[in-house]
Amino acid sequence: MNAQVHGAHLEVKGLTKRFGGLIAVKDVGFSVNGGEILGLIGPNGSGKSTVMKLIMGIERPDAGSVRIKGVEVAGWPSHRIARLGAGMVFQHSRPLHRQTVLENITLALLPDKLRRLFPDPENEARARAIAERVGLGHVLDRRPSTLPFADLRKMEIAKAIARDPQVVLVDEPFAGLTSRETAAFSQLVTDLRDDGRAVLLVDHNVKSVAALVDRVFAMYVGERIAEGTADEVMRNETVRRVYLGGSIETAARPESSFRDTTPFLEVKNLNVFYGKAQAVENVSIHVHQGEFVSVVGLNGAGKTTLFNAISGVLPYSGEIRREGKPLGGLTPAAIARGGIVQCPEGRELFGDMTVRENLDLGGQHVTREESEKRMQWLFDLFPILEQRQAQTAGTLSGGEQQMLTIARALMMNPALLILDEPTLGLAPVILEQLSKALERLRQTTPITVLLGEQNVTFALPHADRVYVLEHARIVWEGDPSRFAAEAGTGYL
Repeated sequence: MNAQVHGAHLEVKGLTKRFGGLIAVKDVGFSVNGGEILGLIGPNGSGKSTVMKLIMGIERPDAGSVRIKGVEVAGWPSHRIARLGAGMVFQHSRPLHRQTVLENITLALLPDKLRRLFPDPENEARARAIAERVGLGHVLDRRPSTLPFADLRKMEIAKAIARDPQVVLVDEPFAGLTSRETAAFSQLVTDLRDDGRAVLLVDHNVKSVAALVDRVFAMYVGERIAEGTADEVMRNETVRRVYLGGSIETAARPESSFRDTTPFLEVKNLNVFYGKAQAVENVSIHVHQGEFVSVVGLNGAGKTTLFNAISGVLPYSGEIRREGKPLGGLTPAAIARGGIVQCPEGRELFGDMTVRENLDLGGQHVTREESEKRMQWLFDLFPILEQRQAQTAGTLSGGEQQMLTIARALMMNPALLILDEPTLGLAPVILEQLSKALERLRQTTPITVLLGEQNVTFALPHADRVYVLEHARIVWEGDPSRFAAEAGTGYL
């Protein structure tokens, strides 16, 4: 690591941004010196992206100061901030698809005068040098659509540094990269620091940035919760509570207690891509009949992608079998009618329909007698839904909507219930109600549950086995009682 250069290149003080009644960023302040990488972390919804947009002029702050090399830029348009010396590496590549790699980088040199739009040998030479530096020298004449995902990310770095910025913002740098590609990309970010630039690296995963950054600034619901070295922040009780949710308690049933010779669900060597980004890499899991299995991982790890593949929503390579029979080729509707039912992270209720109407939709494939019987059972499981029968789903609280989402899925009488981040954004009192409902399902029904969660304190008490998903791959599997000792420390 190079020595820090000439003090703060980026200074942020009292930064505040409101969207209507929501305070997305509240009184945030930090500085980044030249020759330093600051990691800005926090779960989804913490305000990280908003801070980045405020610095780059994509959003205007309601209050606060942003200084680049001592110049106040808060409220400036993005192009002026870029000209002053700030660059941004976007998470999602935005190339000009009809132009070659060399042409994309050359255009990113941002000529200040119209006459410089004409071919300039000096600009082309600079573009070639930048491409060589980031590892794109061998693909200069190719178009972006022909590049692998990792090269597209390199092109974003090349474009960001084209005008030699002294402040570089890097957004979610490791999303979609393999472990080998992550190491190569990390080296590029380190090179930016070693040039004497100030680097602000935004990610939700503490572990990903720990070996790369000099300091960490942690946010939650728009505010600072911790600051220091990566090790200090990872040990911070507030940070651990935000990511892990508190103390961990378990009550697992041994795998040997499940008598099926062929697991109810088997996923083998599953690979899923979004375009060129690999979201799931060689994932294998299995779930026995009646077993509760938790897949834990930070946001962006690949949980939703895994579940969508099982539900038939996404194309994949590999094998997904139910009781030994392949699910490949079945439509999502056929998979759901067959008994594998997913509660999506986004809930996807019909907001203009009543609670009762949403539940009736869930029960449309069972007999009316069975539908009424299940409805009464669910009202006993979630009493608030009985009181809200005539209320439209869109007017329910977040916790009530989550209960309705689960209840609608249970109306289909699933053999396997997939729950995707059911605790996201919910208050502790609602978490307790959901926890009791899950435990009741576990104790009184033969249902099989596959739960995806970031909050391990919610996930583990209901789990018989646990998988840890990190950067699209399974990195740990075991009994939940072993999680704290073997995986808990490394989870962040």
